[in-house]
Amino acid sequence: MELRVLRYFLEVAREKSMTRAAVSLHVSQPTLSKQLKELEDELGRKLFVRSNYGINLTDEGMLLRKRAEDILDMADKTAEEFRALDDIAGGDIRIGCAESDSIKHLARCFKALNERCPNVRYHLYSGDTEEVASRLDRGLLDFAIVAQDVNLSRYNHLAVPDPDVWGVVMRKDDPLAAKEAIRVDDLLDLPLICSRQALTEDLPAWFGEKLDQVNIAATINLVYNATVMVREGLGYALSFDKLANTGADSDLCFRPLEPALRTGMNIVWKQYQQFTPIARLLLDEMTSRYAPAR
Repeated sequence: MELRVLRYFLEVAREKSMTRAAVSLHVSQPTLSKQLKELEDELGRKLFVRSNYGINLTDEGMLLRKRAEDILDMADKTAEEFRALDDIAGGDIRIGCAESDSIKHLARCFKALNERCPNVRYHLYSGDTEEVASRLDRGLLDFAIVAQDVNLSRYNHLAVPDPDVWGVVMRKDDPLAAKEAIRVDDLLDLPLICSRQALTEDLPAWFGEKLDQVNIAATINLVYNATVMVREGLGYALSFDKLANTGADSDLCFRPLEPALRTGMNIVWKQYQQFTPIARLLLDEMTSRYAPAR
């Protein structure tokens, strides 16, 4: 498979139209159709089906779309890395991030590096630990910030200061908002909204033997979506502090859990990873700030 043809395939998948994709790619429609037919012949599978609403992917086409996105991301990242070998003043750095106020520490490293290398570009990918670790393992990221303990057999790491504090995001007019902190018994049988990772990694120990009495109404991977559901009266969101807008202009509030539950963040990268010069400078900046004193 040629990278060029994979780009053709993805453009058709996005546009759902051979005509619009051909215009976007600056190729003729017959050329585009021929290239995609040859791709189907090479794979021995039909990738598209036509309908009254345009062109849609088959199950095999959906599989190829995912693989093609990863292949092209890796190809683009490789090309960027080679272009950056002689560009010590700039380049591209790709980082996977969990949702956390701790990202402010990473932003401070970005700012410090930008003062020396004004042409650096940062590409951030948000997701839970499983998502960003998967991209890191596949070589699509230089670094990741994850919200759990680190597997030291796979990664190098730096602990980020200021662990995140868990609590409940709720409406300000809710009776629970009168409490200064929320205990386990306050939440039993209430409709709760939390991340899938929290449900397996963080919350079982806090709920303890009463975990089976917890009513999980929804799981999410982005806190903003959870706050919309809370605002509409669908439940209570279990979240880190400082992720939801709970200021004077908001109808939401945050109350910490009691006993306190905290989760530390770690900056991780693969062992024996080869960095571009600009990514190495960012690592040096992070290490100077967050490496344990010896």
